[in-house]
Amino acid sequence: MSGSEGKKVPYRVQIGPTHPALKEPVMFTFELEGEVVREVDFAPGQTHRGIEWMGMRRNPVQIVHLTDRVCGICGIVHSLSFARAVEQIAEIEVPERADYIRTIMHEFERIQSHLLWAGVAAHELGFDSLLHLTWRVREQAMDVIENLTGNRVNYGMVQVGGVRRDIAPQQHKIIEDCLATYEGLLGKLLDLFLHDRTIAMRCRDTGVLSYDDALKLCTVGPTARASGVNVDLRQDYPYCAYGDLDVRAILPAQHLGETRGDVYDRIVVRLLEVGQSCDIVRQCLSGMPAGGITAEPKIAKLLAICKKARGEAIGRVEAPRGECFHYVRMNGNEAPEAWKIKASSYSNLMSWIPMLKGEQIADIPIIVASIDPCLSCTDRVAMIRGGKRSLLTKEDLHRLSVEKTRRLQR
Repeated sequence: MSGSEGKKVPYRVQIGPTHPALKEPVMFTFELEGEVVREVDFAPGQTHRGIEWMGMRRNPVQIVHLTDRVCGICGIVHSLSFARAVEQIAEIEVPERADYIRTIMHEFERIQSHLLWAGVAAHELGFDSLLHLTWRVREQAMDVIENLTGNRVNYGMVQVGGVRRDIAPQQHKIIEDCLATYEGLLGKLLDLFLHDRTIAMRCRDTGVLSYDDALKLCTVGPTARASGVNVDLRQDYPYCAYGDLDVRAILPAQHLGETRGDVYDRIVVRLLEVGQSCDIVRQCLSGMPAGGITAEPKIAKLLAICKKARGEAIGRVEAPRGECFHYVRMNGNEAPEAWKIKASSYSNLMSWIPMLKGEQIADIPIIVASIDPCLSCTDRVAMIRGGKRSLLTKEDLHRLSVEKTRRLQR
C-alpha cells in the first residue's frame, strides 16, 4: 500500500486463530510494509480446557491421569512434574530403579518429540519428503514407548511414588535396537537438514533471537540453547537419575563453531539432542539398579499418605521444549488446595516478537514453528461474561487469586 507521495504505508494482516500455517490456534496480527514484518502481536487462549479446574476436584492419584492429557506429546513431562511436587510435600521417597525408568521414558519422549518437530519444520519449508522420512523413523520410538507402557500417547506410566510398570530384561533388546537405528540415522538427518541448499537459504539468519534477548525474555529449552544460553535442568538441577549421568547442554557452537540464534541453530540443537538422548538411555540401561518401582504399591495407603500432606512444592523437569513446572499446595485434604502449571511454551512465546520483526511474510510459518510451540500446554485462563470473552489483566488475576484464597480459609 502506498501513500499520496508514493511512500509505503504499513498495513495490518491477521493470521489465525486457524490457518494452514498454524498447527494449533493462535491469533497473530502483523503490521507489514510491503513483504516485511514491522510489528507483531499475538493472542493465545483459544484452547483452554479447564484441566486445572478439574484437578482441583480430584485426589493426586486421579490428577496424574489428567496430567498425562495436558499435552499429546509431553505426557511424561506433566505427569512427572506433578508427581515430583506431590512427593516433596508428602515426603515420599521414590525408589532408585523407578527414577531410572522415569528417565528412560523421559528421554524417549524427547526423541519422538524432536523428530516430530523436525518433520513439521520440513513441512513448513515445503520439503514434504523429509517430513515423511522423519515421521517414519519416529515410529520406532513410538513402538518402543508402546512396548514399555502399552500406549503410544497417554502412557499412564508415572504414579505418585514411582512408576506403574517395570522394564523387563527382554525389553532391553527392543530399546537397544531402536537406539542403534537412531544413532545410525543421525548423521543422515543432520546432512539432510544442514547441508541441503534450500534449507540453509531459508533458515540461516532467519528468525534470529540474540543471546541478550533470550535471557531478557526468559526463554527455555532448545530455543534458549540455540541462542547460546547454557541452560538445561538436567545439568543445572538434576532430578530422577540425571545426577548419576553425564549430561551437558547442547549448544550450536559445539557443532558449528559459532552461534547465530537463528532457525538453523534451533534445528541443530534438536537433532543433536536426539543423539544425546540415545546416549542417556544407554547410560540408564547399563546402570539400572535393582529394587522396587514404587514407594507404596497399595493405592488406598498412598491416598492416605497424600491426604495427610500439608505444604507446597514445585516439580520441575526439562521438557523437550524446555523447563516445565507444576506448583502444588496441599492442606490435609483429599484434593490439592492449589495446582498451577507453567508449560515451557509459555516462557518461549514472547521470543516470537524479536524473531519475526524485519522478516519476510513467507518466513512466518517456519519462524513460528521454530520454537516448537504447544498451545494446548500453555492456555490456562478463559473468562466468559454474558457471552463475551474478557481479557484478564495482571491485577485481575491477583484479585481473583486473593478472593479464592480467602474463600478457602473461611
